[in-house]
Amino acid sequence: MRKALLALVTSVTAVAAFALAFAAAPQPASAAALTEVTGFGSNPSNLRMHLYVPDRTQARPPVLLAVHYCTGTGQAFYSGTEFARLADQHGFIVIYPTATRSGGCYDVSSPQALRRDGGSDPVGLISMVRHVLQRYNGDASRVFVTGVSSGAMTTNVMLANYPDVFAAGAAFAGVPASCFATTDGSSWNSACANGQVNKTPQEWGNLVRGAYPGYSGARPRVQIWHGTADDTLRYPNFAEQVEQWTNVHGLSTTPTSTDSPQSGWTRTRYGDQVEAISMQGTGHNVLGSGMALRAVQFFGLDRGGPTSTTTTTTTTGDQPAGACRVSYAVNAWNTGLTATITITNTGSTAVNGWQLAFTLPSGQTVTGGWGATWSPTSGAVTGRNVAYNAAIAPNRSIGVGLQATHGGNTGKPTSFTLNGAACAVA
Repeated sequence: MRKALLALVTSVTAVAAFALAFAAAPQPASAAALTEVTGFGSNPSNLRMHLYVPDRTQARPPVLLAVHYCTGTGQAFYSGTEFARLADQHGFIVIYPTATRSGGCYDVSSPQALRRDGGSDPVGLISMVRHVLQRYNGDASRVFVTGVSSGAMTTNVMLANYPDVFAAGAAFAGVPASCFATTDGSSWNSACANGQVNKTPQEWGNLVRGAYPGYSGARPRVQIWHGTADDTLRYPNFAEQVEQWTNVHGLSTTPTSTDSPQSGWTRTRYGDQVEAISMQGTGHNVLGSGMALRAVQFFGLDRGGPTSTTTTTTTTGDQPAGACRVSYAVNAWNTGLTATITITNTGSTAVNGWQLAFTLPSGQTVTGGWGATWSPTSGAVTGRNVAYNAAIAPNRSIGVGLQATHGGNTGKPTSFTLNGAACAVA
């Protein structure tokens, strides 16, 4: 017990650097103010809730849950990060919770925290989200979560527990969901923190699926950040998170693309669902200037603006017949498959709102997907845009996909239409 306490104190001391790093950050330029909210719903661990609502929001504002590091507070995360300034610019609402247990860390280790509606911090956090959606007529299809260190671990847990609530999450210097699990009442797991918990992708994926047994709907997109020199939550946790979330999405751990958006960064993408940024030589204090914007862009929150409404209504006639191209790649196993679909606008005008229609091969049934809503689940299927990818600029592509079961037929659709116009098949 004394060793566990010492490890926790050591970790809290290491993570305290976040408070110093964030202290000098500027306050957002807005007349709006951070406001404490009480009585927001079930709150087993007595979390505190602060809320930032910009002066102008979208008609149905998206909601971002921004979760602080150990030793932090919601107020410190508000003043020390750029999310509130970005909320002013794009018209979304930010929730800043505060952990109340000793050390200021969130519960990501107890059995209660690691299952849907099991109790502890995740229940209080989801109550905050539901309160804001109801109170401010929020867009339930555009709810996101992000966090640093303890907040990053919480991000992964919330995505596992509530995949039907969150559209995406961004974890800065975290560990996989359930990696920190303990059974002795301790809140610190040294093996996980030190990167010594190594599981197969399937095992990691099973832990996510086990947080909400029986759930078969769409899973949130995930952005993962980690520094190679992290000595608090060590770097092997980066690869383990990639394995977890690619498995959850039915994807290979082989990237579909790799680039370097900034010197010292390596970004790997796995379809449109998982994005991972490795930062060479960076320690645990990974969230730097400009990174909040990259998370906001990954969420698609930058595509809205104050007093504007993001719509998924389809408009026809935006492009001439044949001004589209579709590629459809199948990855099949046993009785399941994923289809990665690329839609390219080959016309000269933007597509604003889209429907992709095709006939699914016999015996295939859609069980989930990403980047689109799919209905019905078999036969003549239509995919409709979600908020963040409603527009396709000329000569640009978007990636969407679906998960399906099959009875042995793993073939592809033979033809596609976009907003009623036939597309070329790549």
